[in-house]
Amino acid sequence: MKKIDLYNVLISPIVTEKSNTVSEKYEQVVFKVLPNATKHDIKQAFELIFDATVSKVSVVNVSGKVKRFGRFTGKRVNWKKAYICLTRGQNFDLASNMK
Repeated sequence: MKKIDLYNVLISPIVTEKSNTVSEKYEQVVFKVLPNATKHDIKQAFELIFDATVSKVSVVNVSGKVKRFGRFTGKRVNWKKAYICLTRGQNFDLASNMK
């Protein structure tokens, strides 16, 4: 089992209409994460970087789309998305919590 650097687990936040709705409705944050990261790694990384308590982490493996470039077909890379559920009463604003 390889050891993962926790500061590199969270790649980037996902800011879409769906992620904003999830954030407001269910107090969750959506991040793009390393493909080999586990739920436990994601939880530890988020708590370390943003000093917030996490109650639950849900993970979705997103498969890359097949695209055509003229007569050639190609495929985008597969990636992993994490829905990080915060404990009740915590507000998370990405712009104010960046270190």
